[in-house]
Amino acid sequence: MLETEQVKKEIINIIADIAPDENLDSLDGAKSLRDQLDLDSMDFLDIVMELRKRHQIEVPQEDYPKLATLDGCVEYLSPKFQ
Repeated sequence: MLETEQVKKEIINIIADIAPDENLDSLDGAKSLRDQLDLDSMDFLDIVMELRKRHQIEVPQEDYPKLATLDGCVEYLSPKFQ
């Protein structure tokens, strides 16, 4: 299992690939990613697809709200990273 900081870094790397023009250095882990970044629902789905493609992590649609913040992503995804 990856350390929390490694999981956070991997999530930020995926977001950077999806939204390359966004400044990710000042992300507030407790605030909604969509409020902080110019992400639409397709961008969010792209993030979920990248998790599946890169790490074989399946996120059921009912769990999408758990990925609303960076902190939520780390908390939800940490146990799923191998």
